[in-house]
Amino acid sequence: MSDIRKSATFAGGCFWCMVKPFDEEPGIHSVVSGYTGGHVENPTYEQVCSDTTGHYEAVQITYDPEVFSYERLLELFWQQIDPTDPGGQFGDRGDSYRTAIFVHDEEQRTLAEESKRRLAESGRFAKPIVTPILPAAPFYPAEAYHQQYYKTNPVRYKAYFAGSGRERFIKEAWKDREKDAELKRRLSPIQYEVTQNNATEPPFRNEYWDHTEEGIYVDIVSGEPLFSSRDKFDAHCGWPSFTKPIDDAGVTEHIDVSHNMIRTEVRSKEGDSHLGHLFEDGPQPTGLRYCINSAALRFIPKDKLEEEGYGEFAKLFKS
Repeated sequence: MSDIRKSATFAGGCFWCMVKPFDEEPGIHSVVSGYTGGHVENPTYEQVCSDTTGHYEAVQITYDPEVFSYERLLELFWQQIDPTDPGGQFGDRGDSYRTAIFVHDEEQRTLAEESKRRLAESGRFAKPIVTPILPAAPFYPAEAYHQQYYKTNPVRYKAYFAGSGRERFIKEAWKDREKDAELKRRLSPIQYEVTQNNATEPPFRNEYWDHTEEGIYVDIVSGEPLFSSRDKFDAHCGWPSFTKPIDDAGVTEHIDVSHNMIRTEVRSKEGDSHLGHLFEDGPQPTGLRYCINSAALRFIPKDKLEEEGYGEFAKLFKS
Protein backbone atom coordinates (compact mmCIF):
# COMPACT_ATOMS: atom_id res chain seq x y z
CA MET A 1 0.00 0.00 0.00
CA SER A 2 1.00 3.63 -0.51
CA ASP A 3 0.80 6.33 2.15
CA ILE A 4 -2.27 7.88 0.53
CA ARG A 5 -5.41 7.90 2.68
CA LYS A 6 -8.86 8.97 1.56
CA SER A 7 -12.31 8.70 3.10
CA ALA A 8 -15.54 7.38 1.64
CA THR A 9 -18.86 7.41 3.48
CA PHE A 10 -21.88 5.28 2.60
CA ALA A 11 -25.26 4.68 4.24
CA GLY A 12 -26.74 1.33 3.33
CA GLY A 13 -29.22 0.51 6.07
CA CYS A 14 -28.04 -1.40 9.12
CA PHE A 15 -24.30 -0.78 9.41
CA TRP A 16 -23.72 -4.29 10.74
CA CYS A 17 -24.16 -5.50 7.15
CA MET A 18 -22.07 -2.80 5.51
CA VAL A 19 -18.66 -3.49 7.04
CA LYS A 20 -17.69 -6.99 5.88
CA PRO A 21 -17.95 -6.39 2.09
CA PHE A 22 -15.45 -3.51 2.23
CA ASP A 23 -13.31 -4.87 5.05
CA GLU A 24 -12.28 -7.87 2.96
CA GLU A 25 -10.91 -5.86 0.03
CA PRO A 26 -7.27 -4.86 -0.58
CA GLY A 27 -6.33 -1.26 0.05
CA ILE A 28 -8.91 -0.81 2.81
CA HIS A 29 -7.34 0.52 6.01
CA SER A 30 -10.48 0.71 8.17
CA VAL A 31 -14.26 0.53 8.06
CA VAL A 32 -15.98 2.32 10.94
CA SER A 33 -19.69 2.09 11.75
CA GLY A 34 -21.29 5.34 12.78
CA TYR A 35 -23.86 8.08 12.33
CA THR A 36 -23.90 11.02 9.93
CA GLY A 37 -26.13 13.47 8.10
CA GLY A 38 -28.08 14.67 11.13
CA HIS A 39 -28.15 17.64 13.50
CA VAL A 40 -27.35 16.04 16.89
CA GLU A 41 -23.72 15.93 18.03
CA ASN A 42 -22.36 12.61 19.32
CA PRO A 43 -25.70 10.79 19.14
CA THR A 44 -26.34 7.44 20.78
CA TYR A 45 -27.70 4.41 18.98
CA GLU A 46 -31.01 4.81 20.81
CA GLN A 47 -31.30 8.46 19.72
CA VAL A 48 -30.58 7.63 16.09
CA CYS A 49 -33.12 4.78 16.11
CA SER A 50 -35.79 7.22 17.32
CA ASP A 51 -35.61 9.01 13.93
CA THR A 52 -35.40 12.39 15.68
CA THR A 53 -31.73 13.17 14.97
CA GLY A 54 -31.73 13.20 11.16
CA HIS A 55 -28.78 10.81 11.18
CA TYR A 56 -28.23 7.84 8.91
CA GLU A 57 -26.51 4.65 10.01
CA ALA A 58 -23.38 4.67 7.85
CA VAL A 59 -19.87 3.36 7.41
CA GLN A 60 -16.81 5.51 6.88
CA ILE A 61 -14.04 3.81 4.93
CA THR A 62 -10.40 4.83 4.94
CA TYR A 63 -8.79 3.54 1.77
CA ASP A 64 -5.80 3.76 -0.52
CA PRO A 65 -7.10 4.95 -3.92
CA GLU A 66 -4.03 3.57 -5.68
CA VAL A 67 -5.02 0.06 -4.56
CA PHE A 68 -8.81 0.25 -4.43
CA SER A 69 -10.38 3.12 -6.33
CA TYR A 70 -13.45 5.15 -5.39
CA GLU A 71 -15.17 3.79 -8.51
CA ARG A 72 -14.74 0.24 -7.18
CA LEU A 73 -16.04 1.33 -3.78
CA LEU A 74 -19.16 2.69 -5.48
CA GLU A 75 -19.69 -0.55 -7.39
CA LEU A 76 -19.38 -2.55 -4.19
CA PHE A 77 -21.74 -0.19 -2.36
CA TRP A 78 -24.52 -0.61 -4.93
CA GLN A 79 -24.19 -4.38 -4.63
CA GLN A 80 -25.04 -4.31 -0.90
CA ILE A 81 -28.32 -2.36 -1.00
CA ASP A 82 -31.73 -1.94 -2.56
CA PRO A 83 -31.24 1.52 -4.14
CA THR A 84 -34.93 1.77 -5.08
CA ASP A 85 -36.23 1.81 -1.48
CA PRO A 86 -36.73 5.32 -0.02
CA GLY A 87 -38.02 4.19 3.37
CA GLY A 88 -35.26 1.97 4.76
CA GLN A 89 -33.56 -1.26 3.83
CA PHE A 90 -35.13 -4.70 3.83
CA GLY A 91 -36.54 -5.49 7.28
CA ASP A 92 -35.37 -2.18 8.75
CA ARG A 93 -37.68 0.78 8.25
CA GLY A 94 -37.22 4.43 9.15
CA ASP A 95 -35.07 7.42 8.28
CA SER A 96 -31.92 6.12 9.94
CA TYR A 97 -31.94 3.09 7.61
CA ARG A 98 -32.17 5.06 4.37
CA THR A 99 -29.39 4.82 1.81
CA ALA A 100 -27.10 7.66 0.75
CA ILE A 101 -23.67 8.40 -0.69
CA PHE A 102 -21.86 11.14 1.25
CA VAL A 103 -19.21 12.72 -0.97
CA HIS A 104 -16.08 14.36 0.42
CA ASP A 105 -15.10 16.39 -2.65
CA GLU A 106 -16.18 17.29 -6.16
CA GLU A 107 -14.31 14.38 -7.70
CA GLN A 108 -16.28 11.95 -5.56
CA ARG A 109 -19.52 13.75 -6.45
CA THR A 110 -18.80 13.46 -10.18
CA LEU A 111 -17.92 9.78 -9.90
CA ALA A 112 -20.94 9.03 -7.72
CA GLU A 113 -23.34 10.78 -10.10
CA GLU A 114 -21.88 8.92 -13.07
CA SER A 115 -22.07 5.60 -11.22
CA LYS A 116 -25.69 6.23 -10.25
CA ARG A 117 -26.57 7.17 -13.84
CA ARG A 118 -24.98 3.98 -15.20
CA LEU A 119 -26.88 1.86 -12.69
CA ALA A 120 -30.17 3.53 -13.60
CA GLU A 121 -29.56 2.98 -17.32
CA SER A 122 -28.49 -0.64 -16.86
CA GLY A 123 -32.05 -1.82 -16.40
CA ARG A 124 -31.04 -4.01 -13.46
CA PHE A 125 -33.81 -2.52 -11.33
CA ALA A 126 -37.38 -1.91 -12.53
CA LYS A 127 -37.96 1.01 -10.14
CA PRO A 128 -36.07 4.33 -10.08
CA ILE A 129 -32.77 4.64 -8.18
CA VAL A 130 -33.58 6.87 -5.20
CA THR A 131 -30.29 6.81 -3.25
CA PRO A 132 -29.28 10.48 -2.84
CA ILE A 133 -25.78 11.91 -3.23
CA LEU A 134 -25.12 14.30 -0.35
CA PRO A 135 -22.21 16.38 0.91
CA ALA A 136 -20.24 14.68 3.67
CA ALA A 137 -21.21 15.81 7.15
CA PRO A 138 -19.64 15.23 10.56
CA PHE A 139 -19.31 11.51 11.19
CA TYR A 140 -19.74 10.13 14.70
CA PRO A 141 -18.41 6.60 15.34
CA ALA A 142 -20.98 4.27 16.84
CA GLU A 143 -20.63 2.51 20.16
CA ALA A 144 -17.84 -0.05 20.48
CA TYR A 145 -20.19 -3.04 20.43
CA HIS A 146 -21.31 -2.10 16.91
CA GLN A 147 -17.80 -2.09 15.45
CA GLN A 148 -16.71 -5.10 13.37
CA TYR A 149 -19.93 -6.82 14.33
CA TYR A 150 -19.53 -9.56 11.76
CA LYS A 151 -16.36 -10.64 13.57
CA THR A 152 -17.44 -10.21 17.19
CA ASN A 153 -20.90 -11.76 16.75
CA PRO A 154 -20.62 -13.97 13.65
CA VAL A 155 -23.68 -16.16 14.27
CA ARG A 156 -26.01 -13.27 15.09
CA TYR A 157 -24.60 -11.30 12.16
CA LYS A 158 -25.27 -14.17 9.74
CA ALA A 159 -28.77 -14.70 11.13
CA TYR A 160 -29.56 -11.02 10.73
CA PHE A 161 -28.00 -10.77 7.26
CA ALA A 162 -30.19 -13.65 6.08
CA GLY A 163 -33.29 -12.95 8.16
CA SER A 164 -33.55 -9.30 7.16
CA GLY A 165 -33.93 -10.31 3.51
CA ARG A 166 -30.70 -8.62 2.42
CA GLU A 167 -28.83 -11.80 1.54
CA ARG A 168 -31.54 -13.15 -0.77
CA PHE A 169 -32.11 -9.75 -2.41
CA ILE A 170 -28.42 -9.29 -3.20
CA LYS A 171 -28.09 -12.77 -4.64
CA GLU A 172 -31.11 -12.32 -6.91
CA ALA A 173 -30.42 -8.73 -7.96
CA TRP A 174 -26.74 -9.16 -8.77
CA LYS A 175 -26.44 -12.66 -10.16
CA ASP A 176 -24.90 -13.03 -13.59
CA ARG A 177 -28.01 -13.76 -15.64
CA GLU A 178 -26.14 -15.09 -18.67
CA LYS A 179 -24.10 -17.44 -16.49
CA ASP A 180 -27.22 -18.48 -14.60
CA ALA A 181 -29.02 -19.33 -17.85
CA GLU A 182 -26.00 -21.34 -19.03
CA LEU A 183 -25.91 -23.29 -15.76
CA LYS A 184 -29.61 -24.08 -16.03
CA ARG A 185 -28.98 -25.49 -19.50
CA ARG A 186 -25.89 -27.47 -18.48
CA LEU A 187 -26.90 -28.84 -15.09
CA SER A 188 -29.72 -31.15 -14.12
CA PRO A 189 -32.46 -29.57 -11.97
CA ILE A 190 -31.10 -31.12 -8.76
CA GLN A 191 -27.51 -30.12 -9.61
CA TYR A 192 -28.62 -26.54 -10.16
CA GLU A 193 -30.73 -26.38 -6.99
CA VAL A 194 -27.97 -27.83 -4.82
CA THR A 195 -25.05 -25.79 -6.14
CA GLN A 196 -26.85 -22.50 -6.76
CA ASN A 197 -29.70 -22.45 -4.24
CA ASN A 198 -28.20 -24.43 -1.34
CA ALA A 199 -30.67 -27.30 -1.65
CA THR A 200 -30.05 -30.75 -0.18
CA GLU A 201 -30.61 -33.92 -2.18
CA PRO A 202 -32.38 -36.94 -0.60
CA PRO A 203 -30.19 -39.30 1.45
CA PHE A 204 -29.52 -42.76 0.01
CA ARG A 205 -31.03 -41.64 -3.30
CA ASN A 206 -28.05 -39.92 -4.85
CA GLU A 207 -25.22 -40.99 -7.12
CA TYR A 208 -22.20 -41.31 -4.84
CA TRP A 209 -23.40 -42.11 -1.32
CA ASP A 210 -22.19 -45.72 -1.61
CA HIS A 211 -19.70 -45.23 -4.45
CA THR A 212 -16.37 -47.03 -3.82
CA GLU A 213 -14.39 -46.67 -7.06
CA GLU A 214 -10.97 -45.02 -6.76
CA GLY A 215 -10.58 -41.52 -8.14
CA ILE A 216 -11.30 -37.91 -7.33
CA TYR A 217 -14.48 -35.85 -7.04
CA VAL A 218 -14.55 -32.43 -8.69
CA ASP A 219 -17.00 -29.51 -8.62
CA ILE A 220 -19.78 -30.20 -11.12
CA VAL A 221 -19.82 -26.49 -12.01
CA SER A 222 -16.18 -25.42 -12.17
CA GLY A 223 -14.31 -28.74 -12.37
CA GLU A 224 -11.98 -27.82 -9.51
CA PRO A 225 -10.70 -30.89 -7.60
CA LEU A 226 -12.33 -31.28 -4.20
CA PHE A 227 -12.16 -34.74 -2.63
CA SER A 228 -10.35 -38.07 -3.04
CA SER A 229 -11.85 -41.53 -2.74
CA ARG A 230 -8.94 -42.30 -0.37
CA ASP A 231 -10.58 -39.96 2.17
CA LYS A 232 -14.15 -41.20 1.63
CA PHE A 233 -15.91 -43.26 4.30
CA ASP A 234 -19.37 -44.60 5.04
CA ALA A 235 -20.93 -42.36 7.68
CA HIS A 236 -24.28 -44.20 7.41
CA CYS A 237 -25.97 -40.87 6.69
CA GLY A 238 -26.90 -41.40 3.04
CA TRP A 239 -24.55 -38.82 1.53
CA PRO A 240 -20.92 -39.03 0.40
CA SER A 241 -18.68 -38.32 3.38
CA PHE A 242 -15.00 -37.40 3.47
CA THR A 243 -12.50 -36.83 6.27
CA LYS A 244 -10.80 -33.97 4.42
CA PRO A 245 -10.62 -32.18 1.07
CA ILE A 246 -7.74 -32.74 -1.34
CA ASP A 247 -6.60 -29.20 -0.54
CA ASP A 248 -7.90 -27.30 2.48
CA ALA A 249 -7.68 -24.08 0.48
CA GLY A 250 -9.99 -25.53 -2.18
CA VAL A 251 -13.10 -25.26 -0.03
CA THR A 252 -14.47 -22.38 2.04
CA GLU A 253 -16.46 -22.55 5.27
CA HIS A 254 -19.44 -20.35 6.13
CA ILE A 255 -21.86 -20.07 9.03
CA ASP A 256 -25.26 -21.44 8.01
CA VAL A 257 -28.28 -20.50 10.16
CA SER A 258 -30.97 -21.92 7.89
CA HIS A 259 -33.66 -24.32 9.17
CA ASN A 260 -33.24 -23.01 12.74
CA MET A 261 -29.84 -24.68 13.04
CA ILE A 262 -26.27 -23.42 13.30
CA ARG A 263 -24.06 -25.37 10.91
CA THR A 264 -20.88 -24.94 8.91
CA GLU A 265 -21.60 -24.76 5.20
CA VAL A 266 -18.93 -25.91 2.75
CA ARG A 267 -18.55 -24.25 -0.67
CA SER A 268 -16.03 -24.63 -3.48
CA LYS A 269 -13.54 -21.79 -3.60
CA GLU A 270 -13.48 -21.05 -7.32
CA GLY A 271 -16.98 -22.07 -8.40
CA ASP A 272 -18.64 -20.91 -5.15
CA SER A 273 -20.91 -23.95 -5.42
CA HIS A 274 -22.78 -25.11 -2.35
CA LEU A 275 -21.34 -28.54 -1.57
CA GLY A 276 -22.76 -29.54 1.80
CA HIS A 277 -21.82 -29.18 5.46
CA LEU A 278 -18.92 -29.92 7.80
CA PHE A 279 -19.44 -31.78 11.07
CA GLU A 280 -17.09 -32.76 13.88
CA ASP A 281 -18.24 -36.36 14.22
CA GLY A 282 -15.93 -38.03 11.72
CA PRO A 283 -13.22 -40.65 12.24
CA GLN A 284 -9.69 -39.90 13.34
CA PRO A 285 -7.20 -38.51 12.60
CA THR A 286 -9.20 -35.42 11.57
CA GLY A 287 -12.42 -36.08 13.49
CA LEU A 288 -14.19 -34.29 10.63
CA ARG A 289 -17.02 -35.30 8.34
CA TYR A 290 -17.49 -33.39 5.12
CA CYS A 291 -21.08 -34.34 4.28
CA ILE A 292 -21.38 -33.55 0.57
CA ASN A 293 -24.20 -33.62 -1.97
CA SER A 294 -23.55 -35.99 -4.87
CA ALA A 295 -25.27 -33.46 -7.13
CA ALA A 296 -22.42 -31.02 -6.51
CA LEU A 297 -19.80 -33.52 -7.68
CA ARG A 298 -18.44 -35.20 -10.79
CA PHE A 299 -16.31 -38.31 -10.38
CA ILE A 300 -13.05 -38.83 -12.29
CA PRO A 301 -11.80 -42.47 -12.14
CA LYS A 302 -8.12 -42.83 -11.34
CA ASP A 303 -7.37 -44.39 -14.74
CA LYS A 304 -8.86 -41.36 -16.51
CA LEU A 305 -7.18 -38.63 -14.51
CA GLU A 306 -4.58 -37.90 -17.20
CA GLU A 307 -7.16 -37.97 -19.98
CA GLU A 308 -9.45 -35.56 -18.10
CA GLY A 309 -6.65 -33.12 -17.26
CA TYR A 310 -6.14 -34.15 -13.65
CA GLY A 311 -2.91 -36.11 -14.09
CA GLU A 312 -1.20 -34.40 -11.15
CA PHE A 313 -3.57 -36.22 -8.80
CA ALA A 314 -2.57 -39.72 -9.94
CA LYS A 315 0.06 -39.69 -7.19
CA LEU A 316 -2.74 -39.93 -4.63
CA PHE A 317 -3.31 -43.53 -5.71
CA LYS A 318 0.25 -44.80 -5.76
CA SER A 319 1.25 -46.96 -2.81
